[in-house]
Amino acid sequence: MILEALIGFTFLAALLVLLAPNAWAGRLAFALSTVPFVGSLYLWSRFDAVGNALTGGTIAFESRYEWVEVGGRTVSWFVGLDGISLPLVVLTTFLVPLAILSAWTPVDTRQSQFYGLMLFMEANLLGVFTALDFFLWFVFWEAVLVPMYFLIGVWGGPRRKYAAIKFFVYTNAASLLMFIGFMSLTFALGDSIGSLALPEITQAIADGGLETWFGISPGRIAMVAFLATFAGFAVKVPIVPFHTWLPDAHVEAPTPVSVLLAGVLLKMGTYALLRFNFTMLPEQASALAVPIAAIAVISVIYGAMLALAQKDLKRIVAYSSVSSMGYVILGLVVFTEYGVGGATFQMVAHGLISGLMFMAVGVVYNATHTRMVGDMAGMADRMPVTVGILVAGAFGYMGLPLMAGFAGEFFIFVGAFGAPSLPYAPVFTALAMFGIVIVAGYLLSAMQKTLFGPFRLETDYEIGRAPFHDVAPLAVLLAAIVVLGVAPDLFFEMIRDAAMPVVEGVSVDV
Repeated sequence: MILEALIGFTFLAALLVLLAPNAWAGRLAFALSTVPFVGSLYLWSRFDAVGNALTGGTIAFESRYEWVEVGGRTVSWFVGLDGISLPLVVLTTFLVPLAILSAWTPVDTRQSQFYGLMLFMEANLLGVFTALDFFLWFVFWEAVLVPMYFLIGVWGGPRRKYAAIKFFVYTNAASLLMFIGFMSLTFALGDSIGSLALPEITQAIADGGLETWFGISPGRIAMVAFLATFAGFAVKVPIVPFHTWLPDAHVEAPTPVSVLLAGVLLKMGTYALLRFNFTMLPEQASALAVPIAAIAVISVIYGAMLALAQKDLKRIVAYSSVSSMGYVILGLVVFTEYGVGGATFQMVAHGLISGLMFMAVGVVYNATHTRMVGDMAGMADRMPVTVGILVAGAFGYMGLPLMAGFAGEFFIFVGAFGAPSLPYAPVFTALAMFGIVIVAGYLLSAMQKTLFGPFRLETDYEIGRAPFHDVAPLAVLLAAIVVLGVAPDLFFEMIRDAAMPVVEGVSVDV
């Protein structure tokens, strides 16, 4: 019952921190947040699952208990891990302590509530990545929205209320659309399923269990369900044109919240797309491969072009996330071993790199109280360590070899270029690769203007070296990015093993 212990402890830690005095809530939250990370390392060391949890593979640390019966179907507490979910669990538990540590400087009011909500969000994120029953998964999925809404709305910037409401409305409406689409699928399965367990639903669909429902043919039901769930998850990713909530949320959110928003919450969308759309409904995904690939490439190019036009460092990194998630979508839709595996690996790599970038921008903001490119220059002279790590993270975003971002993008490009299930695969891949050029353009331009040259600062603040508790998380993140870039098989082997059943579920007509 280690997964129950991991999730339960994190909920308990959130409660303890909420009740703690503000003066030492941050230190208590950091100490308690290291326990789930140690637990995830234990899970990693004992992981022995083979295949994909939804397609008949073995499930590591499986735990299942019947909960209630709804509409003739059993709802269960059903959790477990495979090679797709474990890396995201490790990523979550790794980023949360670092985000909490980075909050010690900027968060100076209502600390116990802030850190308690951070841990509450972590507990629900762990539930999203481990739940294997749809009802249980949906509870965790929706519960993540609540702490994020308050973290932005209470501790955010001047337009925090607008950003928080926009975030909640967009993502909640998307959840409703996704829920309707998925439940229509389960109703059309009729008596072929007796529960809402995701492996059982996946197997029933694969066995042809869909029936005509209210005069609608099984094929049409599957396609409508795919489109509804895809649109719902696309908002969470987000991909163009559902991305407009993200820059506002990032700009107004406190730095530690932006770290988790980009590092983990966006991965909820891509994880769900892989689990639901590309694993359960592979034939529909294959039939729509060309438009999905087009959306992916548009997200890569358009997100990068938007970043190129920004003057706020946080907005630059925010739009970079839109561009990077386009690569993940491209990897998923090609249905190849390296495409799907690389997309999953890129989720982890982007989580680390985007977390580093937001955190480094936050450290610069703590000292200068501005994020505008035109308001400062020559920061490397005053904050050499922070700037050095920020530059290294930017090169990681550009795909510098021996860093995690390069490994993820390389796997995706290898898998996508000759993908038999995607017409015009080389064209889509080449266009997506062009996005790297634009990324280099806007990052190098922003760094040149703000970090180098004669020192200049429009705000009236004394600039010195950042505190140790601000720099330490940056160094740890950079080390993780390099380690994963040098040794990608730390995660990629288990990811590829879990991705293969997804690839094999598509019949390719060459």
